[in-house]
Amino acid sequence: MKLVTFTHARTTRIGIAIGDDVVDLAAAAPDLPRDMLAFLEAGNDAMAAAHASIGSEHRIPVADVQLEAPIARPPKFLAVGLNYADHVAEAGLETPENPMIFNKQSTCVTGPTDPIHVPKVSHVLDYEGELGIVIGRHARHVSRDDAADYIAGYVVVNDATVRDWQFRTPTWTLGKSFDTHGPIGPWIVTTDELTDPHQSALRTYVNDELRQESNTKHLIFNCFELVEYLTKAFTLEPGDIIATGTPSGIGVVMKPPQLLKEGDVVRIEIEGIGQIENPVINEPDNTAR
Repeated sequence: MKLVTFTHARTTRIGIAIGDDVVDLAAAAPDLPRDMLAFLEAGNDAMAAAHASIGSEHRIPVADVQLEAPIARPPKFLAVGLNYADHVAEAGLETPENPMIFNKQSTCVTGPTDPIHVPKVSHVLDYEGELGIVIGRHARHVSRDDAADYIAGYVVVNDATVRDWQFRTPTWTLGKSFDTHGPIGPWIVTTDELTDPHQSALRTYVNDELRQESNTKHLIFNCFELVEYLTKAFTLEPGDIIATGTPSGIGVVMKPPQLLKEGDVVRIEIEGIGQIENPVINEPDNTAR
């Protein structure tokens, strides 16, 4: 299934994308939660009820809805640095012995077509196309052989990064967590549809120019190894997202650097999932609260 969060008629709810339509689960399965996080927390019974609704006539054309971030506020938004060998090489660093884990604050999450802001405090904005894991069950001390059973599905992620802020301190959280710098979507492709996450082509385009091209088979630490590693330390919860790392082709290492600017459009495609496409704008004046 392709599980979506969408807005229609001023109401945000969850559904299933099927071709050019969205099955509105609020109408097709009214007993289900209307929020994706609550839906995932409801477990296998909720997933089965959604699957049983695939044939429902309660459909809305995709063109008539606004696709939102599938999970508006993940409990945890984790990410992995230096997880493709070609990216390690372009960064001039050594291959890590263990996964390099960092946090993106969940307030950075935005939707698959929402704008990315060039922040007021920096112009050094870069893109990173990545495969994202969505956790479906509470997971602690999970082996890599069992890890797939704890994954709800996968999303496309842009791990947008403010490079100068990224390297102000040894931890990368600040440079990775600016508001709007976590586009995800366009939906959660469940594991019954994407059975092998390690055979998917990944491409990033800026203004239709190909910048990144790789395949998830080149991950240094694959999805199941990451779940095993993380759950040795702490519990993963339904709705947690793990961005698995980016391949070579980031803008900051190009000669000259090709950083994002107002007017650019970033499109990231992952085979078997879909694409997100986000325009880049200067941070508006009304972001202060």
